[in-house]
Amino acid sequence: MRTLHTDKIIEAVKEMCISANLYLADDMDGKIRQAAKEEDSTLGKQILNQLIENMEIAGEDKIPICQDTGMAVFFVNVGQDLHIEGMNLTDAINEGVRRGYTEGYLRKSVVRDPLLRENTGDNTPAIIHYDIVPGDQLEITIAPKGFGSENMSKVYMLKPADGEEGIRQSVLAAVKDAGPNACPPMVVGVGLGGDFELAAKLAKKALTRPAGSHSEKAHIAKLEEEILELVNKTGIGPGGLGGKTTALAVNIETYATHIAGMPLAVNMCCHVNRHKTVVL
Repeated sequence: MRTLHTDKIIEAVKEMCISANLYLADDMDGKIRQAAKEEDSTLGKQILNQLIENMEIAGEDKIPICQDTGMAVFFVNVGQDLHIEGMNLTDAINEGVRRGYTEGYLRKSVVRDPLLRENTGDNTPAIIHYDIVPGDQLEITIAPKGFGSENMSKVYMLKPADGEEGIRQSVLAAVKDAGPNACPPMVVGVGLGGDFELAAKLAKKALTRPAGSHSEKAHIAKLEEEILELVNKTGIGPGGLGGKTTALAVNIETYATHIAGMPLAVNMCCHVNRHKTVVL
């Protein structure tokens, strides 16, 4: 049994909050630079080059790559042979968020109550998804999520008879409805299977997968490529101003489901698609 003190967790989370908001992840950096070279639209290419310049300035000057530094979302894998001492783990993660967003001078965007709208002042509480896994390590993935793209999310309770075509058309409809509001070029996260709420969690988790990677399931990987092609034929383009680069990737995560259903969730993220993973 390995022991890990929450002091280390707090410090790691603090640094993750700051780093994820100041520096674009390598996979997204590479995809945007590649898209800038391949985009046919003059205006689209100009927008992509502006995004590249923006992220370079952010890194050099240590300022956020986007003014909306997001709600802190975490996926945490807890090793079953790990003993955590100190604070409660959820409290420790929230303390890390509090320090990261305060000391990093990041925008605080969380309100305590959905109707009363009082800002908590430190971007807590975070949204934390836990999984118990083999081993004695703690793997923490942060995905700060801005709500320009989050507000474009969709859940479809498809029927099995809708099949692959129903999936393709539903994701395409979600992208078209979003238009420029999701700050394209975007990454499209898709959750397929499970039930109503698990499909949404899968869609969010899909956004943390490296852009350009594919599902290990051949039929799902094929579907990812087909949907990406359809999305990029919409002509929405960078910034919604036209072009062939509407999405940089379509990532699909799946889970078992009931014989009578085929839940489908679509969660889009803007061109920054912030994510960072640390293993303690």
